[in-house]
Amino acid sequence: MTPAVQSTTAKVHRAGVLLAIAGAIAFSGKAIIVKLAYQHPVDAATLIMYRMLFALPLFLLMAWWAERQPSARGQPLTRRDLAGIVGLGFLGYYLSSYLDFLGLQYVSAGLERLILYLNPTLVLVLGWVLFRRPLNVRRVLAMAVSYSGILLVFGHEVMWAGGQVALGATLVFLSALTYSLYLIYSGEMVKRLGSLRLVGWASTVACLCCITQFALLRPLEAAWVPTPVIALSVLNAVVCTVAPVLLVMMALERIGPGLTSQTGMIGPMSTIAMGAWILDEPLNAWIGVGTLLVLGGVFMVSRQGAK
Repeated sequence: MTPAVQSTTAKVHRAGVLLAIAGAIAFSGKAIIVKLAYQHPVDAATLIMYRMLFALPLFLLMAWWAERQPSARGQPLTRRDLAGIVGLGFLGYYLSSYLDFLGLQYVSAGLERLILYLNPTLVLVLGWVLFRRPLNVRRVLAMAVSYSGILLVFGHEVMWAGGQVALGATLVFLSALTYSLYLIYSGEMVKRLGSLRLVGWASTVACLCCITQFALLRPLEAAWVPTPVIALSVLNAVVCTVAPVLLVMMALERIGPGLTSQTGMIGPMSTIAMGAWILDEPLNAWIGVGTLLVLGGVFMVSRQGAK
């Protein structure tokens, strides 16, 4: 390999790592923005409606761009594809997001991010339950490490914030569970349609579900919310919803899924740091140890998967 090629490869690698870091931090900021919005009189259904309303044009643009690619032109969407897109959009982007928004009413941003970061371990458990995929001792140990970290932070937060933490943690865990189901069942569709095409259309379905939910469950007057909620929703839609999808996809193209996943471990730490800085959430040894346990378990799982 010539020095010029080595230099180019190193630049691509550095760019990929920076994109993965930026995507993880941007996505983690969602919890902070939601907690800030809850300081105003607004409920979860209204808040997620505004987030998806502002994100809808961008996801439609993403889907339109994906359909213009040569691979998409030669492979039109079938009825089976459309049914799969609707199902995955409902499960992975609508239901998971709504449960997450509900849970954030009761738990800290840091605990929410740690619970959501159990996705790799949940995917392994669901793969074993649904498809009898084997679980080796290393993976079981990794899951035990991660869940012990969650229990540590959860126990501390119950003492600090009271019994509603259990309800919030359950809702966020169900959010992680539904998103893990989305990851499992989206595997074949990603291979067939491509990530940009699937994300664009599935996210569009989720946006429409959130808007429809608001129209059915809330009176029109509920749409009148304080101006800061609108501003935070725009920020959430652009910076913490659409941008991370594009950043992570660009990172995947440059450094692959293994390193992208491991770099994404900065997400929980950035959420905890932003929670302490912006929301005045507690930051102590209990949270630090719990975070290290969760990240350590996820690292063991991702390293095993990469091998």
